[in-house]
Amino acid sequence: MHYLLLFFISFLFLLSSNVIAQRPIPNHRQLAWQEAELGAVFHYDLHVFDNERISWDTRITPIKDYQIFYPKYLDTDQWIAAIKEAGFTFALLTVTHETGFALYQSDVNPYCMKALKFRDGKGDIVREFVNSCRKFGIKPGVYIDVRWNVFYGVHNFKIQGEGNFRDNRQSWYNHMIEGMVKEICTNYGELFQIWFDGGAGDPEDGAPNVLPIVQELQPNCLFYHNKQLAEARWGGSESGIVGYPCWSSYPECYSWVGSTPEENLKWHKHGDPEGKYWVPAMADAPLRGYNGRHEWFWEPGDEAHIFPLDSLMRMYYTSVGRNATLIIGLTPDPDGLLPAPDVKRIKEWGDEISRRFSSPIKVTSGKGETLTINLNSKQKVNHVIIQENIRNGEIVRKYRVEGLVNGNWKLLCKGESIGNKRIEKFDVVICTKLRLIVEKSTDTPDFKAFSVFYVEPRSNEK
Repeated sequence: MHYLLLFFISFLFLLSSNVIAQRPIPNHRQLAWQEAELGAVFHYDLHVFDNERISWDTRITPIKDYQIFYPKYLDTDQWIAAIKEAGFTFALLTVTHETGFALYQSDVNPYCMKALKFRDGKGDIVREFVNSCRKFGIKPGVYIDVRWNVFYGVHNFKIQGEGNFRDNRQSWYNHMIEGMVKEICTNYGELFQIWFDGGAGDPEDGAPNVLPIVQELQPNCLFYHNKQLAEARWGGSESGIVGYPCWSSYPECYSWVGSTPEENLKWHKHGDPEGKYWVPAMADAPLRGYNGRHEWFWEPGDEAHIFPLDSLMRMYYTSVGRNATLIIGLTPDPDGLLPAPDVKRIKEWGDEISRRFSSPIKVTSGKGETLTINLNSKQKVNHVIIQENIRNGEIVRKYRVEGLVNGNWKLLCKGESIGNKRIEKFDVVICTKLRLIVEKSTDTPDFKAFSVFYVEPRSNEK
């Protein structure tokens, strides 16, 4: 009898394990990245110092004098302290961008900080950036542009020219890029994410082969991305917003899946609930992207284009609140400092996120098709936050939330995907209980948290 019971328990365990194995789940890098929720990318390059507005000409015309790079008050501690106070959890730095100039001490790329008069050629902004991140408890990452390099004549991964001349230079460029990735992955400690702008290309098409280098030297670093692997995906716009529903599961393990750009954009924005791969969405936007501008790098006279607080809050709700990780572009100025108006705005933003969501009325968690919160008295509510335990993947397909109002259950909101975090906002109701009901799922729902809030409107919203 005991043997039969043991066999039955083992059978159930194997059955459960097989269900999970068939459902995509995040690896440890993806899990950490999704739970990080809010990060910054600092864009810094030679053209910050020319006092002119950037144009697409930067992809075809090298900077005339790279010695203009001279941030005399450079202070990466100031950058990172600002995002720490605002509640960000990770940060990326553009190691290289379209000019091709590298912001560190490279032994394989002579077009780097070794060539500068600044600090007698001994400066290393990547080093200072990473040190500042660790000082303030921010997870450091890097952003590398392989696709464009105007200094070496690279356009869309390809060296310009013809015949053996081009082929030899392409081979040298690929070798240099692989060497740079090895330097970055070796010399600066553990990295949280590596972002290849526009991807790193496909080695089968002649692009550098960077994936094995990252996987060997940075096993805990999220890889984004090339045609071999994407551990995250672009969310379909540079507005800081993703579509809804937004599933973390995806049809392929790299970013391009549609037969047309329009179809591919749909997959980027929404993912696929039946997808076989875990490829969560990234939302990104520059802080200076308001009212007709879209600036990833500092430019003169752009302070009026810093997003207002209301826009940033809408961005938060429609990115982090839709199961995406949000990355905001910040722009250090020619002095090497994050401008005061930008620091002020992200502080206001972080304070407002904290004001709304740091103190829930009540929180519960657990498994099952229904979770109930008893408020023990009549209370005003207007938000809930729902979080699946995404270690087990995305299980919920449809849900609704109800509130007990004067003895009757009233529908407050309903939806599809939840994933790491779903923020639901609804009209104020006074109720004594709330319940989360799963209407459709692929397995037993597993909730990390179901939290209820009353968010008092800001003075200008009343």
